[in-house]
Amino acid sequence: MTYLFYIGFLEVNWNDIFDILLVTVLLYQVYKLMRGSVALSIFFGFLTLYLFYLVVRAAQMELLSTILGQFMEVGVIAAIVLFQQEIRRFLLLLGKTTTINRDNFFNTFWRKKEETEKLNLTPIVDAAKSLSGSNTGALIVFSKNSPLKFYAKSGDEIDATVSKRLLLSIFNKYSPLHDGAVIIFEGKIKAARCILPVTEQENLPAELGLRHRAAVGMTEITDSLVLVVSEETGQMSIVVDGEIYRNLSTKELRQRINQYMLEERDEEEFVIDQAKAEEKAFIQKKEKKLEKKDKKIKTDTKVKVENDVEAETTSSS
Repeated sequence: MTYLFYIGFLEVNWNDIFDILLVTVLLYQVYKLMRGSVALSIFFGFLTLYLFYLVVRAAQMELLSTILGQFMEVGVIAAIVLFQQEIRRFLLLLGKTTTINRDNFFNTFWRKKEETEKLNLTPIVDAAKSLSGSNTGALIVFSKNSPLKFYAKSGDEIDATVSKRLLLSIFNKYSPLHDGAVIIFEGKIKAARCILPVTEQENLPAELGLRHRAAVGMTEITDSLVLVVSEETGQMSIVVDGEIYRNLSTKELRQRINQYMLEERDEEEFVIDQAKAEEKAFIQKKEKKLEKKDKKIKTDTKVKVENDVEAETTSSS
């Protein structure tokens, strides 16, 4: 077998490079699956513990090595227990891709993020303000990376353009769709009456009801933002990463949602936006300079004409 190069005593060939690339892709997909959930922190904690075990074993600390070794022997079972939700989501995704489906398997894993319309927040904020004024409860989930199909399937799929009237109709107390959450993805209402997971936190304020607890639970296990309108007080709140920001104004509401939607822009997109902004500023500066120059020319011309008229008047008199 032909080797490409050597690293110390290691002999590297094409198979090794291909193997490393496959493992890299696999780890990246696992990261994408767990991103935005507490499972990622658990995974890093588990990895830290394993690295500590390797150091202890290399240092020949027998007692600690034995204790950690016993724990590592049941590591597979522990991983299944700890990551049961993520494993379930992964297997569910694989199961769906093996059947005839509109989404292709490779598109699910490899597709590049397509350009989508910028989410128009005005109808959402206006609807939240109206719901708050009438003390009508609401639960709206925003997702920027995933359509949250698992949770959308628990409700009624709509796939409609976001509008104030539609949101008010959905959360109307007499509407059959008002009991549950609305999921918004790519500028559209994907589903309504969706069931969200409830958090197990015990340190939440007692005045927060099931709607707020469902919002916290949703943001703990997914990379989403949830808008909550309280039915009791009419207060508008934002929940992200398991944290609640309560009693927000419409301006603060818009800022929080915009911050969430724009916080992970690609570096390339950021550079392009910066270049466009600089180009726009340069053009505006140039236009301003030309406008100033034209104004000066017009002023000079006007003064010259007035002087000529005055000189003709003086000579004729």
